[in-house]
Amino acid sequence: MSVWIFGYGSLLWRPGFPYVEAKAARVAGLSRRLEQGSPDHRGTPERLGRVATLVPAPGAHVGGLVYALAPAEADAILAAIDAREQGGYDRVTVRAELHGDEASVIEAITWIARPGNPWHLGPAPFEAMVADVLEARGPSGTNVEYVLRLAETLAALGFEDDHVSSLADAVRAALVDVGPSRYSTRT
Repeated sequence: MSVWIFGYGSLLWRPGFPYVEAKAARVAGLSRRLEQGSPDHRGTPERLGRVATLVPAPGAHVGGLVYALAPAEADAILAAIDAREQGGYDRVTVRAELHGDEASVIEAITWIARPGNPWHLGPAPFEAMVADVLEARGPSGTNVEYVLRLAETLAALGFEDDHVSSLADAVRAALVDVGPSRYSTRT
């Protein structure tokens, strides 16, 4: 029996682990929000980047990918992702509906950063979120790249996410005003 992982942030474009297959899926009752601070990937403890987490949202669905892991590799992969997501995230199990097939629901593991963790930023006005994104950079690259890649990946997968696309649009507009060279380095 395969172990499944549900990715909704950087795991969409940079899973960083081997998998048997990937399928589009969605999880009910949650919404993706850039309310978690990244002290170790897209920011530093002194200048947190804004990264995705999932928040309760009755009636909503969040789209992403589920990855099937080979059983022999699952424990090592889960341990590696636990280390990757150590900046305030907890491992949880969600029910993921395979995209286009409401009858196929699987149990999948994901990582959610809840309010109260040391790096939680919470909601903020878009102007403040844009300022956070423009200034944050960490070992995995700029926060600008994270937001723009997330928006691009979601669009390519056919998932609508007003929060992410609106923030990405606001970041792009700010880059026009300040110039992209300092912020848009891809890693």
